[in-house]
Parts: sequence; C-alpha cells; structure tokens
Amino acid sequence: MPDTLSYFAHPTAVLDDGCRIGAGSRIWHFCHLSAGAELGEGCSLGQNVFVADGVRLGRNVKVQNNVSLYTGVECADDVFIGPSAVFTNVLNPRAAVVRRHEYQPTKLAQGVSIGANATIVCGVQLGEYAFVGAGSVVTKDVQPYALVYGNPARQRGWMSTHGHQLAFSEAGQATCPESGEQYQLTNGQVSRIRPDS
Repeated sequence: MPDTLSYFAHPTAVLDDGCRIGAGSRIWHFCHLSAGAELGEGCSLGQNVFVADGVRLGRNVKVQNNVSLYTGVECADDVFIGPSAVFTNVLNPRAAVVRRHEYQPTKLAQGVSIGANATIVCGVQLGEYAFVGAGSVVTKDVQPYALVYGNPARQRGWMSTHGHQLAFSEAGQATCPESGEQYQLTNGQVSRIRPDS
C-alpha cells in the first residue's frame, strides 16, 4: 500500500494492495484503484472513478466523475478527462467469448483533453494537446494539437496548449490569444514555435 501521508483518499475509496499513488494525488468518493494501477504525482480522481490493472497515469492527470479506465489505457502528464467519458479495450466484445488476451492499447499523450461524455474506442493514439469535444466518438488516431468532435469524430481545427482554437494565417502561423505562444502549420501538421528556435 502506498504511503498514505503523501496523498489524500476519501474513506469510501477502495485502494487494492499493490496500486501505486504519487505524492499529492487526490482520490475522491467511491473510487476504486486495482492492484496494478499507477498514478503519478498530483493526480486528481473525481467521484466514482475506476482504474484497472495496468493503467498508468502520468503527473497532474485530472479524471472527472464517473470515468472507468480499463486495462490498456495510458495517459502522459497533464491529461484531462471530462465527466462520464468512456474508454473501451476490446473491439468486438461478446459476453460468451473471453477476449482478455485481445485488449487494445489506448494512449493519450501529454496535455490531451477529453470532453464530457466522449467515447474513445480502444486502439487509438491521441497526440500531444489534442482536444476531443464533448459527446464525440473517437475511432481513429488524433494528431497533436488537433481539435476533433462529432460521431465519428473528425478534425475541425487546431488547439493551443492553453486550449484555444488557433486561426492560422496564409503563411501558416498562429498565436494563442492567452499565452502568446506561436504555432506553425506545415504540411497538415502543427508545431509550437519555441522561443529559442
């Protein structure tokens, strides 16, 4: 069992022996962490969150109420998962057919945001700072900084690291209105322009 002085867990939370919880994490009402679950430092799990064996969350991952993270889900640092978002880990489930050996991985890169009630079908990768709109159904990989929404989710634009939609000039440049960070769009891919580059 992790050092209980380094994180907060509500008394109703169930923490199976063997789970790993980073310092400063907060685990709220009726959560359940399986034995093989791993949370980085500073994570926050809202009410009624389930984290299965083998799920790994990086630092500062925020999971809102009523989310189940099944085996195969991996989140890098600073990922946000909105309330009642849904993750799967089998493409063709049948109650009478055991498919535990067929779990498909789902990987969320740094800074990804998932809107409320979105569904992420297993086997996809979401690139850095990708943004999935509420209620969307993601069935394919999502590029870094891409804004996707709909059913099935389609790319509708680009987002900054601060969560603002980017408006690119004819030269393929855009500036985040909040942070002032600059971005370049080249050959259908967005990159952040570093001040020292």
